[in-house]
Amino acid sequence: MTFNFDQGVNRRGTSSTKWEKFSPDVLPMWVADMDFAAPDFVISAIRERLDHPILGYTDRPESLNTAFQGWLQRHYGWEVEADWLVWLPGVVTGLNLACRTQIALGDRSKAMIPTPVYHPFLDLGQNSGLVEQRVSMAVLDGRWEMDFDRMRAEIDKQTGSLLICNPQNPTGRCYTTSELGELAHIAERNDLLLVSDEIHCNIILDPGTRHQPIAQVHPEIAQQSISLFAATKIYNIPGVSCAVAVIPNSSIREQYKEARVGLVSGIGPLGFVASEAAFNDTTQWIPELVGYLSGNYDLLREALGKRLAKLDATYLAWIDVSDLGLENPEAHFASHGLGISPGAQFDGSGYIRLNFGCPRATLDEGIARLKAGIDAAQG
Repeated sequence: MTFNFDQGVNRRGTSSTKWEKFSPDVLPMWVADMDFAAPDFVISAIRERLDHPILGYTDRPESLNTAFQGWLQRHYGWEVEADWLVWLPGVVTGLNLACRTQIALGDRSKAMIPTPVYHPFLDLGQNSGLVEQRVSMAVLDGRWEMDFDRMRAEIDKQTGSLLICNPQNPTGRCYTTSELGELAHIAERNDLLLVSDEIHCNIILDPGTRHQPIAQVHPEIAQQSISLFAATKIYNIPGVSCAVAVIPNSSIREQYKEARVGLVSGIGPLGFVASEAAFNDTTQWIPELVGYLSGNYDLLREALGKRLAKLDATYLAWIDVSDLGLENPEAHFASHGLGISPGAQFDGSGYIRLNFGCPRATLDEGIARLKAGIDAAQG
């Protein structure tokens, strides 16, 4: 193996959001921020840029477009035009701009969101003025799936968009060609703006699963789509954030750009450099990291059994604790030395989310603390 994912890195004292939230006796396994060093080729690119002593306002380099276009081509065979790309400081910014774009494009006031879902989706209504139509996903034998019948039933004349996360956070689903086809059909039939957060696209644990960008695999809805990507998850560089929206439709794209005015700051030079280095990657970083994460997932499955949702993708375990009757899961598990994300944060009460993107020794300790918390709740 080229990369050493067993090597721990002490993050205490770095103002780490992940490591400073809880007291020092709590092992933090909550936010989607891995405990692996970023790859050397990204660090080296940042260091090279720092050889220049001025970190001023920076325009997006043309080479970044080229790097991202090549990355999409290598991984998905998707050829996109440079004009389709809108660069952003982060995917969450992109989601909020999509909602503002919906408002600018017409008079429909609702946005449909399958849940549970990454919690910034649940702030989109308040931030934009749209009404959220939350549609609960269904669980079938431990596997979470979209409830298409319910989605079709709840769409009305005011529904203007459908916002999804694929691969799905927190349930770990990577949607199949058939599921994406059903989504595309719903969006096309109801003239919905389809917004897809694809930030976890390379973290596919199941060797029989392949991630497919919906606008590529179903080009019939590309002209009413916004697809959001970033290198920050797979290369573990969220602190130098940079993201991109792929928007084939020129009218939607111009409204999207207009929605940024006065609200969205520029991207710093280190964000551009780090993302370009990541998108130019042709090393074994992705397959080796995914292989290591798959081993971590296997350990969790062995330890938790049916409590653990069946994951296709991501490094985020979705764990059923509904039988424990916990009023405050976060406080309960913290009292047993483990920092988790409570499911209610994702509109998924009765569950907790645990980040297993960490060295195996850390995971072993986390599993021990998780079991201690479960045992204590069971009495």
